[in-house]
Formats: sequence, structure tokens, C-alpha cells
Amino acid sequence: MTVLAIDVGTTGVTALVVTPDGAVAGRGYQEFPQHYPRPGWVEHLPEEIWQATLTACRHALRHIPVPASSQGTGGAAPVSCIGITNQRETVAIWDRASLAAPRPAIVWQDRRTARICADLREAGHEPRLAHLSGLRLDPYFSATKLTWLAEHEPAVWAGLADGSLVAGTVDSYLIARLTGGRRHVTDASNASRTLLFDIATGSWSAELCELFGVPMRALPEVVPSMGVVGESDPAAFLGLALPIAGIAGDQQAALFGQACFHPGDTKCTYGTGSFVLTNTGPDLVRPAGGLLSTVAWMDPAGRLTYAVEGSVFVTGAAVQWLRDGLGLLDNAAQSEALAGTVPDSAGVVFVPALTGLGAPYWDPDARGALFGITRGTTRAHLARATLEAIAFEVRDVFDLVVTGQWRGAALRVDGGGCANNLLMQMQADQLQVPVERPVVGETTALGAAFLAGLGAGVWSSAGELAARWRLDRRFEPGSRDEQGYQRWRQAVQRTLRWTHAETAGQPGGGS
Repeated sequence: MTVLAIDVGTTGVTALVVTPDGAVAGRGYQEFPQHYPRPGWVEHLPEEIWQATLTACRHALRHIPVPASSQGTGGAAPVSCIGITNQRETVAIWDRASLAAPRPAIVWQDRRTARICADLREAGHEPRLAHLSGLRLDPYFSATKLTWLAEHEPAVWAGLADGSLVAGTVDSYLIARLTGGRRHVTDASNASRTLLFDIATGSWSAELCELFGVPMRALPEVVPSMGVVGESDPAAFLGLALPIAGIAGDQQAALFGQACFHPGDTKCTYGTGSFVLTNTGPDLVRPAGGLLSTVAWMDPAGRLTYAVEGSVFVTGAAVQWLRDGLGLLDNAAQSEALAGTVPDSAGVVFVPALTGLGAPYWDPDARGALFGITRGTTRAHLARATLEAIAFEVRDVFDLVVTGQWRGAALRVDGGGCANNLLMQMQADQLQVPVERPVVGETTALGAAFLAGLGAGVWSSAGELAARWRLDRRFEPGSRDEQGYQRWRQAVQRTLRWTHAETAGQPGGGS
């Protein structure tokens, strides 16, 4: 019995068909457009996400037989269930009846709510908010995006207030489309990224909803991360009637897919951004230093597993910028070969604050900068400086996350960036711990498959799943470029507070 995993990322949708031994039997991928209507604004069209999902799943399933009960073709390796993982914090709005979206989704990278965050912080709300949600006031999270809609798009807000429209993160939207509108749900891991969720009780917080002015009737039901929550509608989804049995935000799914089941187990995902998560088990740890408390997953009995997280907004996106913005690369993979042609960055430091800075700085007004450029600087030095920046950014949060009792033996890595051997060696050197890369690098989708398969009975226990994790390569730490890291920290300080909060928060509505 195989599992279909759907991973809706920031730039595209990946679909994997995962076999009981943890191997990938089918794969599909489809990009969808990014929309930038104003500086600092980032939007997606929900319909484009849905169409990309259908295309990716169609490609992944094209050589996979499905059950006769689902499609009428029979087969020896039937697809048993669906697992879903997704970009977190992005807010979508859709019609409860027609499922049409009246406006674009506001993406997690969007900075338009910086003024709202600043006003709430100045009013003294952040300590209480942080205690309830485990998060902090930043445009990254979902709630202020909804507050912004209340201020600037009254027609949309009226629909949310009267119940004709609903709001949710990308998983909620996808499940609504998969089920033909019959289910409006999210799991606890996604809910914990909204600023509206009480992570101690595992439920929506009436206090936080009132603070942000969000009508609770518009929000999805919170369900466990594993276990059947609905069934796909054949008329909506490729003729298939399959149970939806696993849901998690992308970073929590990656933690699960890396078999980080024990307190102290740590992973880093290298995608558009990079996210370091450490499993803290049933203990809700309230870290300092710009780190976050988050729900890792909820089991069918309602028990919560927690994690500490350090969120870096731009890592892989910096390499994409070299490719698309500057034209220095033909493809992202070329960054390793190009950077490897020089022994170091020749003093060049790149701070990729292209959408502000996340942990540990949390400055939405920081902007990207290059320092140390000379007449001798080449594109190879810029490529090398970009890889160094990624390693430095991850060190910034890793050194805070994995202290004391939570310090594990190694860092498990995944995401597109982990294929870069030079970057992984730089990372091991900077962290001074081994970096372990698995055979299946798409651990976000794998985690969604594991959650769904566990919920649907394909696997019986976390221990059985841990046995499915296989090492591809282990990078042992070498000497650390401490001087380069100190230059990085100095450069970051010069990028902070580059713009004013009011710039990203001016009124004007969406596209």
C-alpha cells in the first residue's frame, strides 16, 4: 500500500508516491507563479496552487496503479491515503460554497503588515501574545494579514464576518478543494503558526482572535496531524476517493520525515528559507534569543509534541536571486561548482535580507546588502559569499536552538540546498557538529507520507518509521572560519532597520 504525499511549497508543488519501505515510487513537480504587486508584498493565486497540485499529482501517479474502489483500474500497489504538507503562515480566503478565492493569498514572506505589528508591540501586547502563541509580532505570521484585510478590504472582511467566506492556511485550502468543500480543517502544527492558537491548550484562543479582530467562525477546525480527517472527492481530484490521513506544516513535516522523534533531535531544511527545529517532546519550552515555540505535531489522542524553531527567511531564495535577479547562474545547482573555483569569498559578505530578517534578529525593515566588493570581485566570489551567508544564517539560530539538554549528536538536513556538498561541508564546519543527509532529500513530503501512513495503518509505529530513514552522506566538521563569521555579524548590524515600518504598511489593498 503506497501513500500519496502532496507538498505545497512557496514556489511549486511536489507530489511523491511513497512505498511501505520508505522509497519513492513516483514523483511529480509543478511550479506556480509568484506575484509581487508592490515592494515588500508577495501573493499567490489559490487557483494556480490548486492547478499545480493537480498537475504534480497526475505526474506522480501516472505509473502507479490505484485501488479499484478509487478509480476502477485495480493494481498490485494501490494508493492507500493522502498526506499533505504546506508552506506555513500564508493566508488564503475562499468562498465556502463555490471554493472560489475573492483575492490572492498573502504569502508568509509578505511584509505589508509591519506597521500593524509595530503598533501592537508599542501598545504592549507582545509579551502576552508570545506566552499564548509561542510566537512574536512579525509580518511572517498569519494573524496580522487578516487584520490588514479588515482595514483595507471591507468587502472581503464582510464575507468572513457573515460566514460566506472562510480563511485558512494553504493546507486548509487544499483540503477544501480535495474534498469538494466538505471539510474546513487544519492541523495543530499549522494552527500554531497563525498567532491565533493557544499552544498550551491546543485550541484557538478567543483572546488572540479578539486582539486581531478575527472572527472565529471563519477559522478551520483543528484536527490531529495523523488520522483520517476526510476523503477526496473523485469529481474534484483525478477521479480518486482517498482518505486524507496526515497534515503538517512543512517544517514540522520535515522534522517527522527526518525521524526526529526524540527530544534533542534536530533538523534543518534548506528551501526558500532555512528552518532549524529541535524536538522538545511533551515539554513546551519557551526559549529566548529570538527563537519560537511551536507545535511539532498532534497525535490522534490530542497529545502535543513541541519543538523550538529558528526561522531564517532567505537562503535558497538568495541563490535563486543570483540566478534570476542578477543572471550570474544558469541554474541553482551551478552555485556549487562556481563557488568552488575560488578558495574563499575574498572578504565579500552578502546579507540576504531580501524580505527582512527572521531569527534571531526579527527585523522586517532590514534589507539585503553586499559588503567588501573590490575591483577584483568576481561572480565566483559572489556565489561563494552566498553559500557562506546561508551557513552563517543557520549558525546564528543553531547556536541558540541546540544548547544544553537539547543538544543532539548531529544535524539532519533536507531540502533542495542539502544537495550542495560544498554548502553542507561549510555548514558542518560552522556548526562544529556532523551534518547528516538522508537518501531521500525530500523529507518534507516524506514526513507528510509518514504521518498519513501512520494515521491510515500503513506503518504501525514511529519506531518502524525510524527504520526507514537511510543515510546518504555524513559531513564531518573541519576547521571553522571564525573571522568570516564575525565579519558576517558586523555586516548584519549595518542592514538592520534600513526602512521604516510605515513603508511596508501603507494602505492600498491587494491586487
